[in-house]
Amino acid sequence: MDLYFAPLACSLATRITLYETDQTADFICVDRLAGTLEDGSNYHMLNPMGQVPMLRTDTGELLTETAAILQYVADLDEEGRLAPKSGMERYRLQQWLNFITTELHKALFYPQFSPHSNDGAKAFSRELLDTRFDLLEKHLTGRAFLLDRFTVADAYLATVLGWTRPVGIDLDGWPALKDYFSRMRARPAVARAVAEEYALYEAQEERRGAA
Repeated sequence: MDLYFAPLACSLATRITLYETDQTADFICVDRLAGTLEDGSNYHMLNPMGQVPMLRTDTGELLTETAAILQYVADLDEEGRLAPKSGMERYRLQQWLNFITTELHKALFYPQFSPHSNDGAKAFSRELLDTRFDLLEKHLTGRAFLLDRFTVADAYLATVLGWTRPVGIDLDGWPALKDYFSRMRARPAVARAVAEEYALYEAQEERRGAA
């Protein structure tokens, strides 16, 4: 498999999933600002949206969208550790993946990071914060994970919560959510993935500054 990623972007959740399930992949770094790969080629020729993650499967299929990729990679794990195989628990997993990708990733954080966003869009997205985080706070009070065990939904939520500090969101108002995030970041696979991608992020930013 090839995972097309950008350091500390949502593709981090797929790296975490690979590490949690002891799977291997080739990691291909995308410069999203330039729209290029490490060899200078145009990433948009492969993925017209220019977004990450994108996964090239062992059969050559190209798969996009974080929620789909996370479930695909989880299902490759014969032990089924990170995704329920069927039944209501599988739908609960999809419920949380959709919540994270729509209500948090796109609705809340995308306007904060996008260079094309304006102050009005950023202010509106911040108005959504309390409702979304209050829901997570209530759900995670007395719970270790979003479901009954660590799943790809937790890998995705841990990734998204990592964006709170850069945009000035303080988790002190949501103690259960803050504790959850601390536990997730302490997991060996998560800590490894974050450390690796933080180093790559710093190197990418240094190259941009020198250009």
